[in-house]
Amino acid sequence: MIEVGVAATVLRTPVLVVGAGPVGAVLALELAHHGVPSLVVDRGDPPPRHDALDHLGGRSMELLRRLGLSAGIRRAGVDADAATDVVWSRRLDRPPVLVAQRPSVNQLRQRYATVNDGSAPAEHHQPVFGSHLTATLRAALRAAPLVDLREGWTCTQLRVDADGATATLHDARDGAPVTVAARYVAGCDGPASIVRSCADIGLEGLGTPVPYRAISLRSKELALRSRGPGLSTIVVGGLTLLSRDERDAWVAHVAVDPLSRPDPASLLHGFLDDGSLEVLGVQDWTDALEVASSYRRGPVFLAGEAAHRFRPAGDTSDTGIADAVDLGWKLAAVHNGWAAPALLDSYEAERRPAALMDREILSRGLETRRRFARLAAAGAPQDYLAGVLRQEPHVVDDAGIGFGARYATSPVIWHERGTPPSLHGRRITPSTWPGGRPPAVRLSDGAQLFDRLGAQFTLVDLTDDGAGAPLCAAAVSRGIPMAHLPLTDPAVRACWGRRLVLVRPDHHVAWRDDTPPDNWLTILDTVRGATTHALPTARS
Repeated sequence: MIEVGVAATVLRTPVLVVGAGPVGAVLALELAHHGVPSLVVDRGDPPPRHDALDHLGGRSMELLRRLGLSAGIRRAGVDADAATDVVWSRRLDRPPVLVAQRPSVNQLRQRYATVNDGSAPAEHHQPVFGSHLTATLRAALRAAPLVDLREGWTCTQLRVDADGATATLHDARDGAPVTVAARYVAGCDGPASIVRSCADIGLEGLGTPVPYRAISLRSKELALRSRGPGLSTIVVGGLTLLSRDERDAWVAHVAVDPLSRPDPASLLHGFLDDGSLEVLGVQDWTDALEVASSYRRGPVFLAGEAAHRFRPAGDTSDTGIADAVDLGWKLAAVHNGWAAPALLDSYEAERRPAALMDREILSRGLETRRRFARLAAAGAPQDYLAGVLRQEPHVVDDAGIGFGARYATSPVIWHERGTPPSLHGRRITPSTWPGGRPPAVRLSDGAQLFDRLGAQFTLVDLTDDGAGAPLCAAAVSRGIPMAHLPLTDPAVRACWGRRLVLVRPDHHVAWRDDTPPDNWLTILDTVRGATTHALPTARS
């Protein structure tokens, strides 16, 4: 897979992935899914003393399901009966103001067991501790024949060349420098990204950052006050407490005065009257919520926390996993020769706006907690506080938002005129509107429709006469891999909205219509990045 050059210390690879955390691992596995080898290097940081919980959303689990990873992650994750409620309180010794209930995975499975109108997900969310997620994905990397994983290797320099990039790596075992020549480099190396620094890409924050202190602690009192089995979040005044092990381990986040360095214990005792409290560690952070000014510099790309620094305000890898899948299939398409190089420009065009939108949701969540603390301190009554919280979409079930993300301005989507369906916060709105995720449906034989989609493009054909077959043949004749999936299932026809729907490798709709179009070749060139399709003037 990796070609050894004339000098023993020169390696050549189509894609160098720097960082083997969840995002780098998913990117390498996505490339392998499309037959592209990669070299993955990771400096091998020691595991954190206090493990963080990663709340993977249902959409991320759907993307991971495509790669055969969802079942293993669930085995490594938190028990399917564990709820993850958020409790809002003035004080721990008073009844809660509001309990925002997030059902357990098994509760959601029961809720949607008989639902087959496109409003049910193919996968539900999965809380999993970060070390367990990393270990599961790292094992998948080691088992993948097309992935060359080098642990204990650090990237120290990166240079863009005429035909790719050259990186200097150091092996921790002997410190010897190794040169890697790659057609593409993906920086998945976290918030202090060396790749981003070498590519001279800056970060853009959101307003004036507020400093916070994260305090890892043990508390028997909090364990007694949690709401039974599960992983709780307790917002008490201006303090946010996150359960870490379903027992007595917690992380507390509290805004602090930037000019002082208060003792962690004194910060906590202002909210908690707990003689058993034990401080385990402290980490300072700010809610700058920075996003890279660009996701690409020539053959160098950024993904995950290298592109958007949302942790620990955001407790999920969802944005980064979507980055990895989007970038992975597009790199593979260009490397394999069936897509135009301009397809890679659409990575930033799709994923950077997604990060900016996710940032706004995170920022609103942080402000909600600060507003709650101010109102509680001002003496606002319980019902008033609860009413304010119920107006916040992220406080209630937001499945419709998570599954309803749409690439509204992507240059490689064949967009339509008109108004797309409105998103509903609490439920998925079934739609095949271009740019969005199509509805997940169980077929009459019990199989999940998403599992029938091909690894590359899939033309889902709901016509009576197999009208999509010639369209697929035309695509294949031009070297574009496309599976033809004829279906007559009534449940699919009822919610897919069109008889011909072209689905991308990442399960986003690229085009749809009821009849074969006269400009099919132009549509094909658009979705593979060979031409630009002007956005309709009337669109959302």
